[in-house]
Amino acid sequence: MQASLIDIQPFQPEHLDAAVELSRQAGWPHRKEDWALVLSLSKGFVALEDGRVVGTAMATLLGETCATVNMVIVDESMRGRGLGRQLMQAALDAAENRECRLVATADGLPLYEKLGFAACGEVRQHQGIPSAAERPVGVAWVDSIDPAGLAALDAQAFGADRAALFAELASRARFALVREQGVIKGFAALRAFGRGEVIGPVVAEDVEIAKDLITFILSERAGAFLRVDTTVDTGLAPWLAEHGLAHVGGGIAMRRPKADISADKKFRTFALTSQALG
Repeated sequence: MQASLIDIQPFQPEHLDAAVELSRQAGWPHRKEDWALVLSLSKGFVALEDGRVVGTAMATLLGETCATVNMVIVDESMRGRGLGRQLMQAALDAAENRECRLVATADGLPLYEKLGFAACGEVRQHQGIPSAAERPVGVAWVDSIDPAGLAALDAQAFGADRAALFAELASRARFALVREQGVIKGFAALRAFGRGEVIGPVVAEDVEIAKDLITFILSERAGAFLRVDTTVDTGLAPWLAEHGLAHVGGGIAMRRPKADISADKKFRTFALTSQALG
């Protein structure tokens, strides 16, 4: 069957179960709840063959200037027919006049380059049951967060508006903060994901604060299965491995420029949400 006979339709909640099966086929750990979170923040698309979901893609709009392309999967039986390109084009169209970001596998790299994406870094996925960690001073859980305030700090580091994500995380995640004289110097989120829990975003003024935040969570979650996604340029990857979170994969960070995005770099992003590897 030719790819032209397959319908590209908006992703609806009734497609979630089939999407979970696709992600399992691809070796991804995403639960239905993880898919539903991304869908709630995104414009999603499915490829249907006789009503069967054989592909997915999502565009998560981040304010007016940026979007991430996530959850791009094509059923193994349908690959090599141009379906991935059709789904990507639907996601790019949904992003409108925004810079687009994604994390690519080696297999997907040629397609993304043809669509105007260029490599800009490397993402490392670390996971496992961490070794025992001593609780650092100066870090504490908070009972509630100001989503808009943390999103503003995140925007300085990430370079785009993820306010909608933080509004969702306010009820889904626990947050650890570092404060000095009442001023937030860094924060880290912890939430259920896949086989266990994921740490991220982690946003901090410097790498030592980022390490304190992550160490605090490791000390609080002894025996738990944890995941952290970080970029190579943070320098955290070897440190995470030393603490029992093995390097198990990752991808190539890519961007397709559309808009001029400026960011105050007082803060840096040290650990991403798992959405970045969708």
